[in-house]
Amino acid sequence: QVQLVESGGGLVQAGGSLRLSCAAAGRTFSSYAMGWFRQAPGKERESIAAIRWSGGSTYYADSVKGRFTISRDNAKNTVYLQMNSLKPEDTAVYYCGAGRSYSNTRLGECDYWGQGTRVTVSS
Repeated sequence: QVQLVESGGGLVQAGGSLRLSCAAAGRTFSSYAMGWFRQAPGKERESIAAIRWSGGSTYYADSVKGRFTISRDNAKNTVYLQMNSLKPEDTAVYYCGAGRSYSNTRLGECDYWGQGTRVTVSS
């Protein structure tokens, strides 16, 4: 069992930066692939980044590639999403997810989900 809690969302101007954190409770965090997802109003949930349990492989959606960076610290049971050069279209609720399978996690097929943190980017 893994419990996930996101933090770090807020209101930021376009061009600014935010770092989201996802803290996991559970002794097996390091064995899970982790992903970040977002859902904007009226839109489907989008997979935007994922990282293997080892941190050795990462995935980024084209919409965030070059601007966002996913990382993890298994000693702290935490995964991060550094978001730079934010745009108004990045406005959404951001969720982290954990899954046994990296490929499935990339697709949003996670075993555990956090409750989400809201990011609003003003123009």
